[in-house]
Amino acid sequence: MGAALALRTDYDGMKLRELARKTKDANQARRLLALAEIYDGGRRSDAARIGGVGVQIVRDWVERFNARGPDGLINGKALVSSASLMMRSAKRLLQLLRAVRPYRSMGSSAGA
Repeated sequence: MGAALALRTDYDGMKLRELARKTKDANQARRLLALAEIYDGGRRSDAARIGGVGVQIVRDWVERFNARGPDGLINGKALVSSASLMMRSAKRLLQLLRAVRPYRSMGSSAGA
């Protein structure tokens, strides 16, 4: 098991709790409170309990928080739905298959 990711140093537990009180996004508040626990010296498993998730998810939150700050803990909307993406992929595959020349057996035209 690797070492725990360090949290960025420009925040602390008190600041995250303040942000959690001010946000209107319940999921972001829950994530901020979980990370505040880590800042205050709590274990990652305690943060996971506070956040209602497993420790791997807490690690993901730490990565997002370190990269984008508190905004990294807001749920993002997918740019494209998975069904739409699947349909586009299927259409593209069909186009590619139609573009491929039919397979010709080498033995059928040889020796004539």
